[in-house]
Amino acid sequence: MNILKTALPYIISGISVGGQYALIAIGYTMVYGILRLINFAHGDVFMVAGLMMVYMAASMPLYIAIPLMIVCTVLLGFLIERVAYRPLRSAPRMSVMISAIGVSYLLQNLALYITGGLNKNYPTIPWISDQISIFGMETTRVTVITPFLTIILVVALVLLINHTKIGMAMRAVSKDFETSQLMGIRINSVISMTFIIGTFLAAVGSLLYFTNYPGVVPTSGGMPGLKAFVAAVFGGIGSIPGAVIGAFIIGICESLIKGLDTILIVNGVISEQIGLATFSDAFTFVLLIVILVFKPTGLFGEKQTDKV
Repeated sequence: MNILKTALPYIISGISVGGQYALIAIGYTMVYGILRLINFAHGDVFMVAGLMMVYMAASMPLYIAIPLMIVCTVLLGFLIERVAYRPLRSAPRMSVMISAIGVSYLLQNLALYITGGLNKNYPTIPWISDQISIFGMETTRVTVITPFLTIILVVALVLLINHTKIGMAMRAVSKDFETSQLMGIRINSVISMTFIIGTFLAAVGSLLYFTNYPGVVPTSGGMPGLKAFVAAVFGGIGSIPGAVIGAFIIGICESLIKGLDTILIVNGVISEQIGLATFSDAFTFVLLIVILVFKPTGLFGEKQTDKV
């Protein structure tokens, strides 16, 4: 019981981080579900959203800066799809993947040019940045808000996909791209909408993430983007619920590993720090290897069948 009490702050923190990873992971899984493309630039779009918020908050009120940042991030995602991916629609899949990597490095280098590589402090967002007490521990309100907001957004997205015309088109395209085209579905509109939804969620995830981790540098999107990608694969890439569950599992495990030394010391298992927190990032990728070895389609992924 004492171990659970000691671990509780790390579990709560992990649930919050997992929610932020989930909002990024949904973008990966939606794009893959329709285009069979890993959008390697998605993590960098997340980083750009953070930088835009830094500069916008410095020159305008937050109630204007926040919605404007979200709109600009969505426009960036739409522009990336139009310029970097749409012209390669009929090209080999490797060409599209190389284009995605190119966009990723372009965004990083533009951010490096603009910021000079310096760490930029994320603005303090009133109310969600406030300190609160929960279960006898001090934390920020954003830690508590994140999982609930994530679940609300995911439910809204599932309803959109299952009960709207554009959602029906998305499901049709994800099942059979070529047949959907023949049936008169406007493929380009569906794909653009997929990128718009994915980048919208990444912008919201960026707002929550950088409120907790307020330093923004050109490489800030790298590790969260990779972990969100692992979450999408772990849950079954192409499955939105799978991506969300995978993200929460990774967030909780990562947070527990970071606090494992403290938990063990408090409970008398070890007497001093042994540096287990060093392996918190490595665990995510070990988990990816294990899941690919034993269940290549992920926890909720559907078995792929080749068409003849």
